[in-house]
Amino acid sequence: MLEVQDLRTKYVTRFRENVYAVDGVSLKIKEGKSIGIAGESGCGKSTLALSLMGYYFPPLHYISGDIIIDGKNISKLKPDTIRKRILGKEIAYIPQAAMNALNPTQKIIRFIEDVIHAHHPDATKKDIYDIACERFEILGLPRSVLEKHAVELSGGMKQRTVIAISTILSPKVLIADEPSSALDVTSQKMVIKMLRELMEKEYIKVMIFITHELPLLYNVTDDILVMYAGQIVESGTAKQMVFDPLHPYSKGLMGSIIVPEEGVRDHQLTAIPGTPPSLKNPPKGCRFAPRCPYAAPVCSSMEVPDIELPNGRHYRCLMSERKIREV
Repeated sequence: MLEVQDLRTKYVTRFRENVYAVDGVSLKIKEGKSIGIAGESGCGKSTLALSLMGYYFPPLHYISGDIIIDGKNISKLKPDTIRKRILGKEIAYIPQAAMNALNPTQKIIRFIEDVIHAHHPDATKKDIYDIACERFEILGLPRSVLEKHAVELSGGMKQRTVIAISTILSPKVLIADEPSSALDVTSQKMVIKMLRELMEKEYIKVMIFITHELPLLYNVTDDILVMYAGQIVESGTAKQMVFDPLHPYSKGLMGSIIVPEEGVRDHQLTAIPGTPPSLKNPPKGCRFAPRCPYAAPVCSSMEVPDIELPNGRHYRCLMSERKIREV
């Protein structure tokens, strides 16, 4: 359904410096599946989300790699083609703080009209209103929201409304970047429930959920990828990644978060020392080596392979699986 092969993108600063925020990312998601991407701030999660849409504008630039949706490679299409044929229909993106993106002077129905008219210019207002009413009611949003302004909605309602607007054309792929951040627990639960319903009712075929909280992904996605310094350092099922992380960074990420799940909640919290490397000049060897408690001299000089285990898990580390489990 969605396949990404060795994707590389960069930012070019005003001083003409290159920041390699996505460096050699590959992933594959089948129809009906959802994946989560976790990692600390600055690891490249949001840049990966933008890059996956194939829609590049300065300072973000495409370097190489392929993004394939249903056999169609969108990575080399022109921006105008991406905007007219891909965004909203093939792939949709919910950015961070999306609830603040709504124009406070416009009614919600006007945003939906803009989205649909961009792809179906002949659609009438009545047709659009009927489509919007049906979709909102199915997703648990009262049709009265359509005639309201953004300032009349609570934060949780705004976020759910943005999700409904973004998926009104039933895109095949939905990328949700921190969709539950800045919300209270009740609102978070409603947003998660809405995303699940979109998958269950097949309004979207594939979902990518981005957050810095690994445990949250356990309750939302089928598989989890952990990202560090522009690279995917480990991937596996949600259960494997939460209860049995292999990569030292994944272990540190889990150890620094309170997890209420049985078997994990009694673990003592730990912190990952140091800071991520600069992506202007990424270090040789393992990018996590300067912060890794198990690093050896070879880790800072030797190229790190992507190891695939018999059960389908991947991790990027010079240590063997047996040695990792011993430490």
